[in-house]
Amino acid sequence: MGARGAALATLQAVFFNERPLYDALETSVSKGGLEARDTAFARAIVMMVLRRLGEIDEIIAAFLRESLPARSGPAELILRIVCAELVFLEIAAHASVSSAVEMAGHDHRSRHFKGLINAVARKIASEGKAIAATLDAEKLNMPAWAWDACVNAYGEAETRAIAKSHSTEPPLDITVKNDALGWAQKLQAQIVPTGTLRRTTGGRVEDLPGYAEGQWWIQDAAASIPARLLGDVQGKTVIDLCAAPGGKTAQLAAAGATVTAVDLDFNRMRRVIANLSRLGLKAEFEVADALEWRPKKLAAAVLLDAPCTATGTVRRHPDVLWRKDMSDVMAQAGLQGRLIAAAAEMVEPGGVLVYCVCSLAQEEGEDVAENFLKDHRNFSRQPVTAGEISGQTQFITAARDLRTQPGHWPELGGLDGFYACRLRRTT
Repeated sequence: MGARGAALATLQAVFFNERPLYDALETSVSKGGLEARDTAFARAIVMMVLRRLGEIDEIIAAFLRESLPARSGPAELILRIVCAELVFLEIAAHASVSSAVEMAGHDHRSRHFKGLINAVARKIASEGKAIAATLDAEKLNMPAWAWDACVNAYGEAETRAIAKSHSTEPPLDITVKNDALGWAQKLQAQIVPTGTLRRTTGGRVEDLPGYAEGQWWIQDAAASIPARLLGDVQGKTVIDLCAAPGGKTAQLAAAGATVTAVDLDFNRMRRVIANLSRLGLKAEFEVADALEWRPKKLAAAVLLDAPCTATGTVRRHPDVLWRKDMSDVMAQAGLQGRLIAAAAEMVEPGGVLVYCVCSLAQEEGEDVAENFLKDHRNFSRQPVTAGEISGQTQFITAARDLRTQPGHWPELGGLDGFYACRLRRTT
């Protein structure tokens, strides 16, 4: 029961306690004392449940007369696990069904539903795949609020491409200090159009060539673009706001900038410091609130990767859409508006401010930029050009900002959803 128990504990933490997925998974695996193989199985179960949740719930509903009551505790989650195993992970029916019944018996609430769980699990084993084949997977696997928001912003065809990408395991993206071709060969990776190395084969990150020597760091291809919009930063002072986990700080330091990394969270800043130490890169670090902190001297460039709902990272964090709704989007948009105004006060005349978020919501991206420009006449938009992003014109919006979507590059494995705009201070 080790792997399945850890999977159930993780899902309870996500759905009942609203804990972020990876924090919950790490805790559950640690408490269970799982070996590598069981850890991988637990992760596979959790990821499949979250990526296929809409389909899974639709399949389960076909065999229930009514929804399970709150007093059933984890019974619904147990059914979700067994459905993920039987329909999508293709686990042997006898092992999956018996384990589900056993899990139900370990909780004083769900043990009263063991008979129901057993009956439904057996139905799923015999009929689940046939039902799955009839479902509108893309629409079901996004909560209604997210589906509607994406359709309004991008249209149904692009929304379906986004939803389809969410159901797949993303590749591992790597940013190298130099010699991309050489490291691509050593890491058995391909070089994607924007220069990021992309690796699809497995293995622990820490065991890969060059990691311990600090030759590269993990960074989604989309996340590597905003820092490049600052142009040549060699010898320039650059402030990286909301810097954790430090990928953009590393980019700027590797490019020769004099970087000050600012983040509110002490523990997250420790991670930035550790990452740069491994990479042999230097920066100044400030644990501070970007709304209140100001540099002693204005900077030539400021990069603000603002806190957001992270709906562009669902490929990696499939819990995000199920833990948030439009009220979270609007709350973040309010904070982002205040942060970009604060960031503007740190830019010297003639300097550049890049604002970015890993959110698909236009309220957190395009709308924040437009509202800022209305209130700050001393800033103007500096359009993103195809040459700066390796000719990837599909990433450029009508307003000449950057907008990547998970549905882009389907033949390469997709990429995170990011918005970025470049703003120059005129006076």
